[in-house]
Amino acid sequence: MLTYIQAIVIGALQGVTELFPISSLGHSVLVPAWIGGSWEKLVTDGDSANGTPYLAFVVALHVATALALLGYYWRDWVEIITGFVTTLRTRRIETSSQRLAWLIVLATIPVGVLGLLLEHPLRTMFATPIYASVFLALNGIVLIVGEGLKRRNAPSLADYGRRFAESEERAQARARGAAIEEDTRLESEERLASLSVKDALGIGLAQSGALLAGFSRSGLTMVGGLLRGLDHEDTAKFAFLLATPVILAAGVLKMPELFGPQGAQIHGQALVGAIVAGVSAWLAVRFLERFFKSRTLLPFAVYSLIVGLASIARFA
Repeated sequence: MLTYIQAIVIGALQGVTELFPISSLGHSVLVPAWIGGSWEKLVTDGDSANGTPYLAFVVALHVATALALLGYYWRDWVEIITGFVTTLRTRRIETSSQRLAWLIVLATIPVGVLGLLLEHPLRTMFATPIYASVFLALNGIVLIVGEGLKRRNAPSLADYGRRFAESEERAQARARGAAIEEDTRLESEERLASLSVKDALGIGLAQSGALLAGFSRSGLTMVGGLLRGLDHEDTAKFAFLLATPVILAAGVLKMPELFGPQGAQIHGQALVGAIVAGVSAWLAVRFLERFFKSRTLLPFAVYSLIVGLASIARFA
């Protein structure tokens, strides 16, 4: 039986690890396995072919995480959805928000198709502690390789000079009391909209690796974005925007599990866990937005490697 303490802990874990590039699905398998006892039984109890109470509970956490992302980026989503509807009416793509809307649609196709075809067999085959451990370690390697390839294409000194000048101008504008937050958001939208269709499909295909417990959706998406020329700040935002419809759609499709026999005894725990997951996700995305203004994926890569290797030693 899922307790309220377990619901709170796992909810907080889900909200953070879904957005941190360290795999929420991997941690939802590994943390109960490490603790053992009744925690470990959460993952193993039930009929894995038809869903377990724990998986039904995780559905609620995913929906809460997606709603937190929608709330955090609500201005962007208003423009993206408006732009998408406008293009359907006019059959033209004229603005950055309209183009970004279609890039998100295109990038969602690979993981949507593969998720429908492979999510259940992959969950049944690989959502075990040892596999999650191996894939988490591999996640760290992928993040390191992505950072290495990004560094090989590092900006020139002229680029740094331009960015420094822009930062100076913005500092002066801020000192004069000018409101630049909206301008910054629109500039980020324009940069994301400059991705090509090939770039969007490639990034979308990269995030499909998160179907394997241990690989991070946001981490793989960010690596894909870095390899296509985005900086850490923009690629993190694109990862969060791209994750929102995927997480929300997956949660809604699996919602019958929560209201079916597997979730019959955990509705209260699911509600509490969902609230905690939503708040945690909101705080996580706020932190990561600031973190990636000046830092890289390497701390998360090191964490994934250490925890993955330690877990391999523990569960092998």
